[in-house]
Amino acid sequence: MIDREQAWAILCEYTQSGSLRKHALAVETCVVAYAKQFGEDEQKWSVKALLHDFDWEVHPQAPDHPLKGEPILAERGVDQEIRRAILSHANYSGVPRVSALEKTLYACDELAGFVTAISYVKPHCSIFEVDLASVKKKMKDKAFARSVNRQDIVDGAKELGRPLDDHIDFCIKAMQARAEELGIKGSL
Repeated sequence: MIDREQAWAILCEYTQSGSLRKHALAVETCVVAYAKQFGEDEQKWSVKALLHDFDWEVHPQAPDHPLKGEPILAERGVDQEIRRAILSHANYSGVPRVSALEKTLYACDELAGFVTAISYVKPHCSIFEVDLASVKKKMKDKAFARSVNRQDIVDGAKELGRPLDDHIDFCIKAMQARAEELGIKGSL
């Protein structure tokens, strides 16, 4: 199995955008926080989260992403369990989410991006200004971060077996712990 450093190198090789790299880090933050809570392998979950969108710049259209990225990861020695989890985060891939790893990635992907977007529009551009109420309010605003699929956020929490409010709050707190690295510490 590849380690986090190798996964980061693959991500950086295929992803030039700083915002996409930070998205990978934000998803990793939430996923690893769940791995800790569930007593799972944090390294494996970290690798999966970092690589989930590694091919987005190369294959920005569905279903190319992640279907065309999967063989690249196979050639790089990424094990089948991680590749399967990455495939399962896309509803259109045909790969059902079965494991806790797969369900967690799906649950955290859109939410991490959404929370980041909310951080950017706060007065001090800070995750520390984001709370459950502000996320719920922005979820109703269809013009805000319109590329974020709100139903995926709702369905992700449900598949994970967590109340939506708890899931949102959990991810906010996880991201606050890595705010500076994620570029959302702001100017508070």
